[in-house]
Amino acid sequence: MDRFRHEGLGMTSQRTRNRLIQRLRDEGISSEEVLDVMASTPRHLFLDEALAIRAYEDTALPIGYGQTISQPYIVARMTELLISRAPSRARVLEVGAGSGYQTAILARLVDKLYSVERVEPLLIKARQRMRELGIFNVEMRLSNGGFGWPEQGPYDAILCAAAPASIPDELREQLAPGGVLVMPVGSDSQYLTIVTRREESDRYDVEKAEPVRFVPLLSGVVR
Repeated sequence: MDRFRHEGLGMTSQRTRNRLIQRLRDEGISSEEVLDVMASTPRHLFLDEALAIRAYEDTALPIGYGQTISQPYIVARMTELLISRAPSRARVLEVGAGSGYQTAILARLVDKLYSVERVEPLLIKARQRMRELGIFNVEMRLSNGGFGWPEQGPYDAILCAAAPASIPDELREQLAPGGVLVMPVGSDSQYLTIVTRREESDRYDVEKAEPVRFVPLLSGVVR
C-alpha cells in the first residue's frame, strides 16, 4: 500500500486521527488498548474517496447498500465492552463486517476473528482492505448474519454491528460458557446490549448499556 495513502494528509493525517482519540477519551473510552489500535488504524481507507476527509469525525458515514461505517465512539465502546467482558480472546465472531473497519480494530485485539457479511460487494472490499493492512488472522464469508457462523463456534465473544428486534437465539447459542455477546437490540428504540452465558450453563444474563442507533439486522444475502 502507498505509504502516503495509508498515513493520510490534511484531514486524514495522524494529527487529525489523534484529535479523534482525545475526543473518545473525553467521551469516556478508557481502554488504552482500544485507543492505541484506533489511533493507528486508518479509517479513511474504509470510505469512498469523497468521504475520506470526514473519516475522523465522530459520526457514522454511508458505505453504500443502505449500510454505514459506525461512529468511532460506538466502535470503541463496543470493542471495549467486548474485550473487558470476554473470558478469552481466542475465538471471536463479528456479525456484519460492513466496510471492514470494526473488523480491523477487533482483529488486532483477538487471536482469531471470524466475520460474516450479507452484502457481497462490501465483503469483497473488506477482504481487500484486510490484505492491504497486513491483517491475516481473519476469516470472512458471505452469510445471513443473524445465523452467525456456527461451524466455527463456540466463541468466547460475539460482536454484532446491526440491530435485530430481539436477541437471536442462533447467536446466543454460539457462545462458549462464560462467553459474551455485544450488540444493539431493538427496533424503534435500540439499546447496546450485553449478553453473558453463565459458566457451564444454558442460562444467560442480559444487561443494557446505553441507547444507540444502528441499521437493522436483515435476513438473506445481497450479491
